[in-house]
Amino acid sequence: MQQLIECIPNFSEGRNPKTVAAIATAIQQVENVKLLHIDQGEAANRTVFTFVGPPKELIEAAFQAIKTASELIDMTQQTGEHPRIGATDVCPLVPLANISMEEVMQYAQELGQRVGNELDIPVYLYENSASQPARKNLATIRSGEYEGLAAKMELPEWRPDYGPMKFNAKSGATVLGARDFLIAYNVNLDTDNVEIANEIARTVRASGRLVLQPDGTKKRVAGQLKYLKAIGWYIEEYGKAQVSMNLTNMHQTSVHHAFEACVAAAEQLGVKVTGSELIGLIPQQPLLDAGKYYSAKNGKVITDVGELIRIGIKELGLDELAPFNPEERVIEKLLSTKYESR
Repeated sequence: MQQLIECIPNFSEGRNPKTVAAIATAIQQVENVKLLHIDQGEAANRTVFTFVGPPKELIEAAFQAIKTASELIDMTQQTGEHPRIGATDVCPLVPLANISMEEVMQYAQELGQRVGNELDIPVYLYENSASQPARKNLATIRSGEYEGLAAKMELPEWRPDYGPMKFNAKSGATVLGARDFLIAYNVNLDTDNVEIANEIARTVRASGRLVLQPDGTKKRVAGQLKYLKAIGWYIEEYGKAQVSMNLTNMHQTSVHHAFEACVAAAEQLGVKVTGSELIGLIPQQPLLDAGKYYSAKNGKVITDVGELIRIGIKELGLDELAPFNPEERVIEKLLSTKYESR
C-alpha cells in the first residue's frame, strides 16, 4: 500500500499572485505530488498550500516550495495581520496513509536539515518533532515574530535546530515538523472591534486568560475548550473582526463545539456570529459530526452523508464569505478525484 504524507506550508505572501503561482509551480513540477488546494489571504498576507504525495517526492516538493519562497519573499518588506516568523512561516507534515508518525518525524528532520544547510535558513522543529518541550508549541517559537527574531536568536535557548545560528534578514526562520491533522478555522462577527474578538478568543481557547490576583500577581485561568488556540483580529477585506482558531484535536474539540462556544461568548458581549471560514482543507468527519449535531438539535435523524455535509456547511455558515464546495474543500473527496482515480 502506498504511503502518503500531507504537507500544509504557510507562506508570508498573499498579495502577489505571481509569487503564489511560482510556489505552486515548484510543487507541481515534482512527479507524483498532487497540489490539492491554495488558500490565499490578502489581509493576512499569507497563503496556505495543501499537497500530498509519497514521502520522498513530498519532501522534495516541500523543499522546492521553501526554496522558491526564499527567493521571492523579502521579509524586510512584509506586513500582514497574521503572526509570522519567516517567508515560509511554518511547514507541517501530517501522516495521511500507511505511514506512522515516527516515520514522518524522520522525514521532517531530513527536510529541516536540508533547508538549513542548502538555503541558509534557520529552522526550528515543533509539535511531535520538537527537540525540547518549549518548542512544541508554534506560538511559543513565533513569539516576538519576525521583528524580534534577531534578538531572540542571540539567546542560547533559541539557537535553531538546523541552519545558521545568525539572523537571515530576507527569509527569517522556518518552523517545521510532524503533527496530527489541524483545522484552521475562523468565526466571523458582526463587529469590527478587535478587542471583542480577542475577548471571545480568551473565553473559548484552552490557554484562557491572565487574571490579576489580589496580591498583584497574575494567574492563568483556562478557557472553555481543550485543544483550541485562538486570537482575535480584523480583516479589512471582509469588514469584520474574526476569532481565528486552530483546532489541534478535532476528536476532542469539534468544529461545531468551537462555533457554538463563540456564539455563546459573542452573545454575552452583545454581538453576533454571522458565519465562519475554513482555511485550507477539512476531513469529512467534522462536517458529518456537525450535520448530525444540528439535525438532532432540530429533532431530526438524518443518515445521508451528502445531506449531513450540506447541513453542517449551512449551520456553520461556511459559505458566508465565499461559496463552499465540499468537492473542493473536503480532503477525502479531493484525494479520490485527484489521487486515487489516476
